[in-house]
Amino acid sequence: MDVSLIGIIVASFMLLLLASGIWVGITLLTAGLFSIVLFSAAPAGSIQATVVWGQSSSWALTALPLFIWMGEILFRTRLAKDMFEGLTPWLAGFPGRLKHVNVVSCGIFAAVSGSSAATTATIGKITIPELLQRGYHPKLVIGSLAGSSTLGFLIPPSIILIVYGVAADVSISRLFIAGVIPGLMLMALFMGYLAIWSLLNPDKVPPREPSIPLRERVRRSTKLFPILLLMVAVIGSIYLGIATATEAAAVGVVGALVLAYVTGSLNLQTLRESVMGAMMTSCMVTLILAGAAFLSVAMGYTGIPRELALWVGSLGLSQFELLIALTLLFIVLGCFLDGISIVVLTAAVIMPIIDQAGVDPIWFGIFIVIVIEMSQITPPVGINLFILQSMTGKNLLYVAGAAFPFFLLLVVATVLLIVFPEIATFLPDTVRG
Repeated sequence: MDVSLIGIIVASFMLLLLASGIWVGITLLTAGLFSIVLFSAAPAGSIQATVVWGQSSSWALTALPLFIWMGEILFRTRLAKDMFEGLTPWLAGFPGRLKHVNVVSCGIFAAVSGSSAATTATIGKITIPELLQRGYHPKLVIGSLAGSSTLGFLIPPSIILIVYGVAADVSISRLFIAGVIPGLMLMALFMGYLAIWSLLNPDKVPPREPSIPLRERVRRSTKLFPILLLMVAVIGSIYLGIATATEAAAVGVVGALVLAYVTGSLNLQTLRESVMGAMMTSCMVTLILAGAAFLSVAMGYTGIPRELALWVGSLGLSQFELLIALTLLFIVLGCFLDGISIVVLTAAVIMPIIDQAGVDPIWFGIFIVIVIEMSQITPPVGINLFILQSMTGKNLLYVAGAAFPFFLLLVVATVLLIVFPEIATFLPDTVRG
């Protein structure tokens, strides 16, 4: 059967399951099983058991519940309110006011976790209740978090950049350096959109809060020091080579507990609630990741990713045309696969084409990560959408609609990166020089 027809059938089947209200993780597992049984001779049961166990028992995955627990501690103690009180004096005067907190918070946390899913779950636990309680528009709250949480892929340390560096045999350190300016560019695009939207829709923005004197702003900013100290401890432990990402996550949990205790906001009840909340969120995210991993493997057995990559390579396109075609290719693959699977399944076919076209592999690594960020907020397999759906109780179409403007901003970022490649190459070339 033609692979394009297989893709349409699998996508339709998934949408049917989601529309019927079946859990997202179960939907992904069922769709993967459906794909292998109908379109492959491989032993579906054995593959599913192996992939689900391998994904669930991965040591790298232990960082996820630890970072989520750190967020739960911050959410259930006074530290979360301290963060808002520290940021409020400086962001309240911006058009859009505290909607920018999602962008700033995700940018900070992305420099700690390296995971888009962890960023979504942790920052969402803190910002969504606060912003909704203050009267901010729900779509902008959800959409800005969906878009900003993808920064976990780009701002170092990034798990997916490590995977790309290994697959493409390029310097991971240079990839990390190259991701800094594009990450800041994305933050600027997101904050710019929120400001313009707020200026065009003043009736949907809460009233401006009274002006705060500079001395009072500085005094309130001291409430940010504990959280900033925690972030510095986690980042420093990674960059100084003291700890791995998982060990750094443990440092974050211990630091959050210590800070919560010192500030007098930690007690037995909040500790119990933070553990239970982290457990439920981690189980939800892990089930989704296990389902996505199995669906990725199932797609590999159907041959869809490889056939698409080979088709693009056979077109004989110019460099610009090739990049546009690859953008469309990765967006389509993102509808079915998680980001790491896209890199792993296509690198062997794509990299020779990239080398032949004369594309800088460091630049291409940043390009592919930004395009893959789109897949995290693209149905039907946008993991960030599923996490936000579970956290907010909104249906998937509502969450996807809220995230769509930020998907378009990622498209704008991709175009800017193609037109001005120095955005990604300037910093690593300067450091190397």
